[in-house]
Amino acid sequence: MENVSSTPAESGASRRVLVIGGGPAAHRFAEAMASRGKPARPGYPGSPGNAAGHSVTVIGEEPHLPYDRVALSRRLVDSEDLTLGDRALWGSPGIRFRGGSRVTGLDPAARTVTLDGGETLDYDELVFATGSAASVPPIPGASAGHVYRTIEDVDFLSTEVARLRDRLGRPANVVVVGGGLLGLEAAGGLARLGGLATIVHSGRWLMSAQLDEGAGQALGRLIQAQGISLALGNRPTEILTSPTGRVLGVSLTDGTALNADLVIFSIGITPRDELARLAGLDLGPRGGIAIGEDCASSVPGIWAIGEVASIGGVCVGLVAPANAMAEVVADRLHGGAAVFPGIDDATKLKLSGVEVASFGDALAATPHALEVVYADPARGLYQKIVVTNDARTLLGGIFVGDAAPYTSLRPLLGRELPAEPGAYLSAAGAEPPANSDLPDDVQLCSCNNVSVGAVRAAIRGDEAAGHTEACTELGPLKACTRAGTQCGSCVPLVKKILETELTRAGIEVSRALCEHIAQSRSELFESVRILQLTSFEQIMDRFGSGLGCDICKPVIASILATQTSGYILDSGRGALQDTNDRALANMQKDGTYSVVPRIPGGEITPAKLRVIAEVAADFNLYTKITGGQRIDLFGARLEQLPEIWKILVDAGFESGQAYGKSLRTVKSCVGSTWCRFGVQDSVAMAINLELRYRGLRAPHKFKLGVSGCARECAEARSKDVGIIATELGWNLYVGGNGGFQPAHAQLLAQDLDDDTLIRYIDRYLMYYIRTGDRLQRTARWQEDVDGGLDHVRDVVVNDSLGIAEELERAMLEHVGNYEDEWAATLKDPERLRRFRSFVNAPETGDPAIVQVLERGQPRPARPDERAAAAAGPVLLAGPTIPVRPSDRPSGPAAGLPRTEPIGA
Repeated sequence: MENVSSTPAESGASRRVLVIGGGPAAHRFAEAMASRGKPARPGYPGSPGNAAGHSVTVIGEEPHLPYDRVALSRRLVDSEDLTLGDRALWGSPGIRFRGGSRVTGLDPAARTVTLDGGETLDYDELVFATGSAASVPPIPGASAGHVYRTIEDVDFLSTEVARLRDRLGRPANVVVVGGGLLGLEAAGGLARLGGLATIVHSGRWLMSAQLDEGAGQALGRLIQAQGISLALGNRPTEILTSPTGRVLGVSLTDGTALNADLVIFSIGITPRDELARLAGLDLGPRGGIAIGEDCASSVPGIWAIGEVASIGGVCVGLVAPANAMAEVVADRLHGGAAVFPGIDDATKLKLSGVEVASFGDALAATPHALEVVYADPARGLYQKIVVTNDARTLLGGIFVGDAAPYTSLRPLLGRELPAEPGAYLSAAGAEPPANSDLPDDVQLCSCNNVSVGAVRAAIRGDEAAGHTEACTELGPLKACTRAGTQCGSCVPLVKKILETELTRAGIEVSRALCEHIAQSRSELFESVRILQLTSFEQIMDRFGSGLGCDICKPVIASILATQTSGYILDSGRGALQDTNDRALANMQKDGTYSVVPRIPGGEITPAKLRVIAEVAADFNLYTKITGGQRIDLFGARLEQLPEIWKILVDAGFESGQAYGKSLRTVKSCVGSTWCRFGVQDSVAMAINLELRYRGLRAPHKFKLGVSGCARECAEARSKDVGIIATELGWNLYVGGNGGFQPAHAQLLAQDLDDDTLIRYIDRYLMYYIRTGDRLQRTARWQEDVDGGLDHVRDVVVNDSLGIAEELERAMLEHVGNYEDEWAATLKDPERLRRFRSFVNAPETGDPAIVQVLERGQPRPARPDERAAAAAGPVLLAGPTIPVRPSDRPSGPAAGLPRTEPIGA
């Protein structure tokens, strides 16, 4: 049990406030009470009070301090600490937490509650924050299922999936009943743990309560692409079990059944109102404690907040309304007159890696509303903006797959849009206008009811608003205003407003890399270079705080790789890398990896082609020639990578670094060697450049192209560095790229000889590496750098900063110290230990990998095919498909068992 308290005697408390329930709503109420000595928060007028005037005791059934239930899926995968806010809150004067205690009785007349141990507590004011319980359908065998509601639930499920895998010798079949927010989170988390997840949902599409059909269908495609199967328009009728109680499957309303080893219910919530019901409090028509706009119940001295509260006959399971109710009650207890501002059901979160957002009248229920829609079913993209019939006033929106417009649009709900609606459809390539000039009364943070004006007042240090000093950095600004401290969806706009206000005030805008590193990436790069730091620990000791995060860790890894030219996974740097860099290969959607040998300039001998063909055949890898003139081999298991690369390295191949933020390819045409129109040897130049810059780490991946004449067959101007031959030499173009925002490279210099061309490219790339921002492509870097292309030209061509020699020397150090990463890996047994799918069975392949044959090559199985492959004694819903898991050995073999139609 976790007990944190300060006694009434210490605080001089007079009024005793008991809170029943220890969840997010209770936490917010305790925070609001503890902060009453400060000015009232924007949106909640009333008399500021003092927490010393009350003794607040929060009674929670769970032993944990209040935690973030919305983030339970993170706990499922990473065992993350989800504790809300600063633990120091529970040491504040008059604030006490009693965990592991359950209230079993309530006497409103005597103003007492009874705990499960028999203890009786008196109160002056009582706040119900008991939340809700997960609903379980009344079907046979339901007791064999589990719910997904608490830390104990997710901790059990994470260990149970692993235990089932060990016992069964295969991935566990997991059926999640419910296709809402929590059900999708549960399915995604369990799939990442290695389970074969299937979602059963009564609606015809996922999240049918929040999304329209188009959005639900798009979401379904994205979820299925992650290997999660769907059984839509169905309900469970029974959990099938063995005589010993082991789960075997789930029967459905359509008469079919699913194999299941584990069943999780996530079909909704039931308000925890049993105490209130027994005590005679008025309840809502669908349960929950009935409250008014003051959040008071029908019994004086008793209040209700969060999911247990029924306001207007509705119980709401969202963060923003619960926070608003907590603030209202805290204000009322201090003599204020705050009222509940209404239900804000806006939702934005990332479900299993898929962005989903909805707000306002998302389903276009308003009469004569117009719907502006962009849908791309093939990519799983759906964006809808709902406006009035004159296409001016924003009523709501839905976004699936790309929720970027949500941040810009959410504050404009109910207001006239500054641009036509189509300008906000980012999936269609539109770029909405910046909205950092929003009116002060616009709500910026719906979770905490923070207005744009409140944020601006904090930035300015407005004394009239109760600020004693200006908040000119993002972290303190969030702490001061609470904006962005809950779901985080408004943080980009908070940051934009901060930068705009600081610029207007003539204050330099912070370019901090993240909350742990106060320097920008370019500043950190220079600091590491000058001080010759060689480890993450040295850098954090000198320039950082905390343990780092997924922003600063990969950046530091890249900086160290660029400056030290050491093996990228040595000296503790492996933990800084993402999945692809750690495996020296790109992970694919089915958990296998791609093998991409470098083919400089696209030139390859027949002997080397033969080796690639033999590897592809021996390991049964899907083979494809890419747009960058390389041959990619897909479908290798982790433990197979060393053996595959041993064959390739022995044949003279090197890693193509397809997994890194580094040089990818140098594309070339055949140039003057074969082409009638070629005026320079583009192949030789492309090979020279690719061998020179191979393995060079940068803020983002980059590509080069070399065309032998102005006909531009290598498409050089779509590359970060493009070289086009002329009769007098080479024209050098820079800053082009494809991707989400394509850009043509711009001319930097022309008619260059070979040596000058290479010197200029050396300078350009190294200057970009030193000054580019995190994950910034060369095109955006050139746009953002002061002076744009003209400045870059001055530095690279005219040496305006006097650093040309230094940049060239840095590139020569890279060229001289380069070592192929796979060759280095194969030399060292310790490095090879990374490449095992299972530590306790290093030669065993992953049975979760299921592939089928298509056009003569293996590909990842679709969800329905995966489900058929795992079919056991229980009938599988849907048609049976003849597929089975990959059982490739760890070394070369005849290949996968061919999957053919039955009877072939």
